[in-house]
Amino acid sequence: MPSKPPKPQVVALQLHAKSLDAFMPMFLVVDMGGRITAAGKTIAKLFAAAPLIGKSLFAVFDLRRVGPIRTMAAVAARAGQPLTLTRCDGGGALRGLAMPMADGQGFLFNLSFGIGVIDAVRQFGLTDADFAATDLAIEMLYVVEAKTAVMGELGRLNHSLKGAKSAAEARAMTDTLTGLGNRRALDMALADVIAKGGRFAMLHLDLDFFKAVNDTLGHAAGDHVLCAAAATLREATRGHDLITRVGGDEFVILLTRPPDKPGMLRIANRIIAGLEVPIPWEGQVCRISGSIGIVVSSDYAAVQEAAMQADADAALYASKRAGRGQATFAAVRPDGRPDGRPDGISAADVGDAGLGVDGTAQGTVVAMPRAG
Repeated sequence: MPSKPPKPQVVALQLHAKSLDAFMPMFLVVDMGGRITAAGKTIAKLFAAAPLIGKSLFAVFDLRRVGPIRTMAAVAARAGQPLTLTRCDGGGALRGLAMPMADGQGFLFNLSFGIGVIDAVRQFGLTDADFAATDLAIEMLYVVEAKTAVMGELGRLNHSLKGAKSAAEARAMTDTLTGLGNRRALDMALADVIAKGGRFAMLHLDLDFFKAVNDTLGHAAGDHVLCAAAATLREATRGHDLITRVGGDEFVILLTRPPDKPGMLRIANRIIAGLEVPIPWEGQVCRISGSIGIVVSSDYAAVQEAAMQADADAALYASKRAGRGQATFAAVRPDGRPDGRPDGISAADVGDAGLGVDGTAQGTVVAMPRAG
């Protein structure tokens, strides 16, 4: 006959409260009447504003194991089973286990935060001293803290990389001398505005007499004049217009919300008037002007970037042939296709709305000693 397994021995232990705190800092001792007679240091910390000793367990917690548990007899029936203890004051829920004490005078509850440990640490300012040395919550907290630190560093690195990428993209679309947009910026903006199908216009500007500045005073003076011209373009245009330098002394202004044609000529007028203001350079004065060709997308039956740029270029050189220092619109045929000729609208045709070149820009002298 097989021998029967020995019956488990019941060992009565007596532990000092500090020892019990070390093993189970979230313990509760509850007598058979449901009164809390002792509490661990950590659970007491959670209820510092309303001490637990002497209170009814069921007035402090809503106990559940599938269904509600409202008596100590129900607690005894579920001894050793996982319980949920939700604070009646709305302070969250704890996980717990209740076992009868050897003297039959009550139950010992061992509680924990469960998955709410991270929130509890933040809410109550808990430290590793508030947990048992063997509690895996400590390791989990270290892992969470390490992960938080790593994620924060990765976030800062990602932000830095995004900033560096944005800066690199901005540099790739910026003319290094003038700070204006470059050809790439213009191509991208044109592709975008054409895709959206809105009305837009381009002003193609070439500086008049700029070569003479370079030949007379050198490239440093030329760079100075280009920067001055860029400043003039910024002042003469609107904030939402795109100003680009597409060649040595060539600029294109993209008007994404263009006014009517007289309004466009007024913008061109401001540009040329600003360019004709003498530019000081090391005791000398540089004089330039500008010729402009204008194209408007609404003049075309089908908008094609290459055709518009070619027509703007043709209108620009029509302005130069007409005497420089003026603006000309590109003409299109009645069917909406360009015919390669300027439409003849220039400064002289619009009076005060036009460009009205003053005689100083027509001369060949581009540099002269400063008076006095």
